[in-house]
Amino acid sequence: MKLICPICREELGPGDGGLICGNRHSFDRARQGYVNLLTVQQKHSLAPGDTREQVLSRRAFLEAGFYGPIADALIRAAREWAAEGEILDVGCGEGYYAARLARALSLPLTGVDISKEAVRCAAGKYKDAQWLCATAAHIPVADGSAGLITSLFALTVPEEFHRILKKDGLFLQVLAAPDHLLGLKSVIYDRLVFKEKDTIPRLPGFALVESRPIRFSFTVEGEQVQNLFSMTPHVFRVGKAGAERLANTTKLTDEASCVLNVYRRVEETAESILRG
Repeated sequence: MKLICPICREELGPGDGGLICGNRHSFDRARQGYVNLLTVQQKHSLAPGDTREQVLSRRAFLEAGFYGPIADALIRAAREWAAEGEILDVGCGEGYYAARLARALSLPLTGVDISKEAVRCAAGKYKDAQWLCATAAHIPVADGSAGLITSLFALTVPEEFHRILKKDGLFLQVLAAPDHLLGLKSVIYDRLVFKEKDTIPRLPGFALVESRPIRFSFTVEGEQVQNLFSMTPHVFRVGKAGAERLANTTKLTDEASCVLNVYRRVEETAESILRG
């Protein structure tokens, strides 16, 4: 996949131990194999994105197969809609979903995440893909480079995705439904509050071709209870009492409830995409 410099937008090519553009902006390749293309100006904190603890918790949980049905649904949809070209996974995390998708389709993969810990973890395990630390708002990928973009439980930036996708390219999006993980929520919160959530959003520059629910039950025990909690955004919201209740929970049966949306890129003007 063609990469562009996050500073000047010129094409990046191989350099001494990393990548370099025509204006001599250079970026080192880390020992694990990823490249950090997140500039200081694009950071909103010292270490944005998931922490190392969250990344390791997610890997332990996902590698145990609890969310296997989500990976299977992603692969099935990509095959049914004849996905082709290079894959770009935005918000790739530690690489679980994207690596399985790329392997199943035999397509090249580039993964992007704002968390350096996440891409470090992904690059350390999945050596046959390209991993980048970058922000979804300014993805360092050239126009029309990807045939398929995926985003699972992550930020969607329609104008950037439209720019990067080739003509008629596909975008597969997975969003959590309002009733996702009610079992966990009932433990960590004193009362459940249901909020309206748009799980099939209109995306300028894209046509929705299919939306399908993903729903399944699973049971976690021991450390996997904490791993499930640590990989969710609830880890930043829970109070002391809820954290204590979770610490005393040794077994939890819950239900995953998600929506898989399949979009196809359509031709729209840049002004209409930005206007939404």
